[in-house]
Amino acid sequence: MKLQYQLNAAFTLLLFVIMAVTGFVIYSLILNLLIQDEERQLEQKGELLARFLTEEYGSAQNIWEFSNFLEEQELQLILYDRGLDQISYSTMPVKVIEGFIENDNFTKDQEGLWEYKNNKFVTSKILFYPESMQLELYLLTPMNDLQAVQQNFFVRLLIVFIVGGIVAVLLSYFLTNKLVTPLSRLQQQLKKIENRQFDEVERIHATGEIKEVEQSVYEMASELRHYMNSQQTFFQNASHELKTPLMTIQGYAEGIKDDVFNEQEKEKGLEVMITEVTRLKKIMNEMILLAKLDSEQTAYERKHVDTTQLINHIKERVRPLVNEKGITFTTNIEPNITIYVDEEKMLRALLNIIINGIRYAKSEVRMTVERRDTIIIVIEDDGEGIPKELLPYLFHRFVKGKNGETGLGLAIARAIIEQSKGKITATKSTLGGAKFVLTFLE
Repeated sequence: MKLQYQLNAAFTLLLFVIMAVTGFVIYSLILNLLIQDEERQLEQKGELLARFLTEEYGSAQNIWEFSNFLEEQELQLILYDRGLDQISYSTMPVKVIEGFIENDNFTKDQEGLWEYKNNKFVTSKILFYPESMQLELYLLTPMNDLQAVQQNFFVRLLIVFIVGGIVAVLLSYFLTNKLVTPLSRLQQQLKKIENRQFDEVERIHATGEIKEVEQSVYEMASELRHYMNSQQTFFQNASHELKTPLMTIQGYAEGIKDDVFNEQEKEKGLEVMITEVTRLKKIMNEMILLAKLDSEQTAYERKHVDTTQLINHIKERVRPLVNEKGITFTTNIEPNITIYVDEEKMLRALLNIIINGIRYAKSEVRMTVERRDTIIIVIEDDGEGIPKELLPYLFHRFVKGKNGETGLGLAIARAIIEQSKGKITATKSTLGGAKFVLTFLE
């Protein structure tokens, strides 16, 4: 069943339950309200009638004489003389009066509901003044009349409920259709993503949480498109990087096998083959490392690492290369700064960046560590800098400058830094070369 039908069914069922409970409660209360209102009206009518009879006729004998007047009132009433313990006058049938007498309704001084067989009556007793007259007036209303009003009211209420329910269901259908339509369109866009039709993904107009989901789906599509493009570029670059040394090795191996080289050329060919094999091994190792960084999240053993100790390890590792190049490697580190990273992998990332700087530097590589709102590590050199056309793709795989080696070093560095909840960016340095800024949360 579609979501829209499920929502409409759930709303209709809930509406039916609420209306049923409300109707039952109202049906039960309305009769009590009608009885209370009828008792109040009977009391008012009785008081007016008793006052009028007393003022006009003055005694029980005179009241009896004017029974015609009481009949004109079209009321169901009983005049009871308590002193004589007898009915002085009544507009009720004799059998009903006898039933009341049998039930001792008069002697028990009972008010409220009187019963005769299956019939009930709402009653109100009014005393005549002065009390020495011992005359009581009882006004009665059959319950059947009140129940008829109750039934009539309930029928009208039922009509209102039915009309209101139909309007509510139609409104529910309209609202759920407005809610579900963006979801249906979103499903269509997900189908396009499933079929890798990233360029055909369209934005959807929605509000609330659906808008947030739509935004996430659109961003996911963009990321997947970027990932697919990067993977395609990666395989193209990888095949190129691997194909060149393999062709070189194959050419020299076939030449040596066919004995087309002299001894000196053979020695040179073997040296080239060893160099290319070493280069292939390095590329393969870095590709395997990069794949592990992307897939094995548990390979990161993060802990709090003191930056001063970490930089000292870096100095020891790069000292031979710095001395060989004849450049200076200066550091400026604020004390008592720690970062929460995998120490060995972060050491590898920083070495990749620093060695890259040493490779391009003219005379100096500088490294600073400071605490602001975050922990910032800056590595910069005074080389030629990063070409503008290369800058957007600098951290992609197999992207390298003119003196680059495998083109994987900075990609590995970025993967390690991002897995350490950090961020890396590259810009132009005030020294004239490249500047790498690493940002970490404390």
